[in-house]
Amino acid sequence: MSGPNLLLTRIDNRLIHGQVGVTWVNHLGANLVVVANDKVAEDNVQQNLMDMVLPDVIQTRFFSLQKTIDVIHKAAPRQKIFLVVRDVHDALTLKEGGVPMDHINVGNMHYEKGKKQISSTVSVDEKDIKAFKRLDELGVELDLRGVPEERGQNIIDLL
Repeated sequence: MSGPNLLLTRIDNRLIHGQVGVTWVNHLGANLVVVANDKVAEDNVQQNLMDMVLPDVIQTRFFSLQKTIDVIHKAAPRQKIFLVVRDVHDALTLKEGGVPMDHINVGNMHYEKGKKQISSTVSVDEKDIKAFKRLDELGVELDLRGVPEERGQNIIDLL
């Protein structure tokens, strides 16, 4: 049996918002957006707000990281999955847990105290850098870009 039809994984601390809900979903041809995040999996208010951004024809699932690891391989081939995570650590947990991602779009990681800005939309600290380097070691392509039309950059080159 082949793996899930995972079109793309995106790191975006905003999770589902206009850019994700319209631009990326349309570009990819996704019909299912899976948000893998432990907090959001238990927060119906956030889930409802994110659902409002997406067209009615796009399904959503809000799973904890462990549930994503447990069920992603059970996805039907007709499910064209766009996987969205909040940060690089969630992405690494999923990859090390067996989620078959070979390409990650790095979209947005807000600046916080203790982080350095490496692009207009991405700021990292030492723990983030370590996680990105581990994903790179695992063979994951790390493409920094906000929207599909932008030319991507390998985030490893910016670290």
